[in-house]
Amino acid sequence: MAAYPSDYEFHVVLRDGGLAHIRPIKPSDADALHAMFLRMGRDSVYQRFFRHKADLTPEELEYFTNVDYDERMAFVVMIGQTMVAVGRYDRMERDRTVAEVAFGVEDAQQGRGIGTQLLVHLTNHARHHGVTSFRAFVLSDNYAMMRVFRTSGYRMTRALEEGVYTVDFPVEVTEEVTRLAGMREQHAVAASLLPVFYPKSVAVIGASREDMSIGARLMRNLMRGGFSGTVYPVNPNAQSVGSVKAYDSVLEIPDPVDLAVVVVPARFVIEVTKQCAEKGVRGMVIITAGFSETGEAGAAMERELVSLAREAGIRVIGPNCMGLLNTDPAVRLDVTFAPVFPPQGNVGMSSQSGALGIAILDHARRLDIGISTFVSVGNKADVSANDLLLYWEGDPATDVIVLYMESFGHPRRFARIARRIGRTKPIVAVKSGRTLGGARAASSHTGALASVEGAVSALFRQSGVIRTDTLEELFEVTSLLANQPLPKGRRVAVLTNAGGPAILAIDALESEGLQVPVFSDELQAVLRVGLAAEAAVRNPVDMIASAGPEQYRSCLRALLDSNEIDTVIVVFIPTTPGGLDAVQKTVAEVVGGNAHDKTVLAVYMEADIDTMPHHAEGTRRIPIYPFPEPAARALARVCRYAEWRSNPLGDIVHFEDVNRDSARATIDAALTRLGGEGGWLEPRDAEAVLDAYGIRRAASRVVTTAEEAVAAAAEIGGPVALKVIAPSVLHKTEVGGIALDVKGARQVTAAFERLMKVADDAQGVLIQEFVGGGHEVIIGMTEDPSFGPLIAFGLGGVYVELIGDVAFRILPLTDVDATHMIREVKASKLLDGYRGGDAGDIPALRETLLRVSAMIDELPEIAEMDLNPVKVLPPGQGLRVVDLRMRVRPVPQRWLPSRKDIPAARKA
Repeated sequence: MAAYPSDYEFHVVLRDGGLAHIRPIKPSDADALHAMFLRMGRDSVYQRFFRHKADLTPEELEYFTNVDYDERMAFVVMIGQTMVAVGRYDRMERDRTVAEVAFGVEDAQQGRGIGTQLLVHLTNHARHHGVTSFRAFVLSDNYAMMRVFRTSGYRMTRALEEGVYTVDFPVEVTEEVTRLAGMREQHAVAASLLPVFYPKSVAVIGASREDMSIGARLMRNLMRGGFSGTVYPVNPNAQSVGSVKAYDSVLEIPDPVDLAVVVVPARFVIEVTKQCAEKGVRGMVIITAGFSETGEAGAAMERELVSLAREAGIRVIGPNCMGLLNTDPAVRLDVTFAPVFPPQGNVGMSSQSGALGIAILDHARRLDIGISTFVSVGNKADVSANDLLLYWEGDPATDVIVLYMESFGHPRRFARIARRIGRTKPIVAVKSGRTLGGARAASSHTGALASVEGAVSALFRQSGVIRTDTLEELFEVTSLLANQPLPKGRRVAVLTNAGGPAILAIDALESEGLQVPVFSDELQAVLRVGLAAEAAVRNPVDMIASAGPEQYRSCLRALLDSNEIDTVIVVFIPTTPGGLDAVQKTVAEVVGGNAHDKTVLAVYMEADIDTMPHHAEGTRRIPIYPFPEPAARALARVCRYAEWRSNPLGDIVHFEDVNRDSARATIDAALTRLGGEGGWLEPRDAEAVLDAYGIRRAASRVVTTAEEAVAAAAEIGGPVALKVIAPSVLHKTEVGGIALDVKGARQVTAAFERLMKVADDAQGVLIQEFVGGGHEVIIGMTEDPSFGPLIAFGLGGVYVELIGDVAFRILPLTDVDATHMIREVKASKLLDGYRGGDAGDIPALRETLLRVSAMIDELPEIAEMDLNPVKVLPPGQGLRVVDLRMRVRPVPQRWLPSRKDIPAARKA
């Protein structure tokens, strides 16, 4: 019997927000399966077995629970310690790529989306084991099962014969499958978090009467904030806390409890969690520290905590956090110990750091940035940024999402979720730890160039996340997004009463890639009306120091009515006492009272300026900045986000000419030779993998004697290149292991003999077609333990590490990703024929990047790869891979969790 595939164990969120555990079936599950069968109703049994059955025989139980996890596969769904559902497939005898699928869900658990979750995991397993389609036999009145298939997104066909439908569908992932799975995930996760954000009752476990303790501050915030529900303090040493009756434990509370906030020492948290589970609590906010952040002992306690919570269906915020708040007047929930409660608004905010969370809330209040909900996630033992993104996606009170992050739980899932949400709601993030990654020690150019920082940047760029370097910049951008419409373009007008700040503004804007266009004569004429003769109106509009509210009013109206710009930056330096207040009010009135689609920012350069955005009642606020540079910086980031949002996301390209079976056979045979640790493929094997994916390379032969070298060169024809093959030689140019443009038998023989001497372990020489001309580029891949595969592209060939002009992306690449990846490299202008130079075949380069992406995604055994150099030939002539290295390692079950993302499921 095959080994139990523990990599396939997942915790899932069900349609109603409940939690369950999905895992492969085990032989020891016979009793649990038998008990589940006995709980199934008569109709459910008939629809599963097509006949009435009073019981399962011992032989049937043994057959159902003993599978080989390949030809026959079964998943079970556990809620707590109880098995509630089974889904299985068995390959068809006539066609091993087709499998019959069947499901059984006990009656009490039907309607919760369990059948759909089983189908998701069965299809995922099948795809990785060579099954391409499923077949199901469904009774005509089994409407629930048909609904599962119909709403899955798979292209289903069905035929009815004698009251039984034969349902067939391919298990390949399509755009519709992905879309529907994302919708189900969003609804399920949001439902699971509703009791956390909108509880009807809150128990504060560890509420205290010691005024400065966290338990007292938290209890005080909850009561003073105007929480709409019922509060139950839990303190076995007090009869009341804050004049509210206290209880010895959560179990003694007579009414249901939705949310428990835990502020007890770490050693008591496990027992408290057990009590919450027994009580039926739906959510926990664990303020207590002393878990995974302290070391392995704390991490073990945290794992036990999460296991208990998931078994009981409890969502957990924290531990080691400062709590959460919801400003919705319907609930007014503040279960933090922060000294401030921010104004209500449209910004959903999360901080991984509790201490920084307090500072963030205080700064948001001072800037009048309204918050919808705030969550301090702490150790993210259960609820993570991904869960919060899904909640905020459907939250009508949240228009902007702000994240302070120290780490990622599942980067690939973050990318998928953020990319979708970012099309309607901007996400702004600060990711700390930028300098800790560095270049990892690696045996390839790509590995040396890659870093955690590069992975984070790639992730944010592909997902449309607006990344800021500091918290100050985060608030600059958030203030703009929360208060103004997105810019329609990059054209900016500067309206000012001083030339110096205007020059600074223009320098800052243009350095960020924004445009400050010269106005038309018509617009200049309109602007000049009412201004002093010395005023300049070409852009910037410098109304000079004597300008007051009326000049700002008339010029701002004209700019807002103009179609020549997309954004106005209003700059003002007070020249008279009280002048600032009058101009602020005028600008707010004009912006609020004018029907326009322009983005407006204000720069009020006074030391004591109130930086709260000003606005007329019922109108959009105007974000205020103390200097032109931060305004330009924020605007540039928002412009780039607006452009990303308006552009298509792109498609993942599938190539019909790929020979996956050939590539897999080559890798499997090589791994058999290399052993358990894997290693670098021999040149002929690496070339065979490229050939299977249609990636063009220079013709080559491997030889071990001078005679073979001469014969190979003659067979290839024309000039050739010779390259030493030796395990100790990682970079051939560093040891003189390459001879280029070699012609004739005499030169080939001399070059061969020289190269065989450059390394003691030389095994032979690669004779290769010499590709002259073209642009040298690198296409590479390395595996990050958290982010999965990173694909690299850069110009420079063997000098790429010196130049460092490289773009990274996380798999999988879309066609848009590939285009942006090429253009991101500064030297890519060379491929356009820079200053009369030879152009390169950019479409061929883009296609090669997409083929590499498909190859890496479908062959998880590839751990590291360099195609370097790749010669990009003139337009229409394609490209040739001139040198390549590929490292492989065994992958159990052909499955790597870092490379796969199953919606609504988290690795157990």
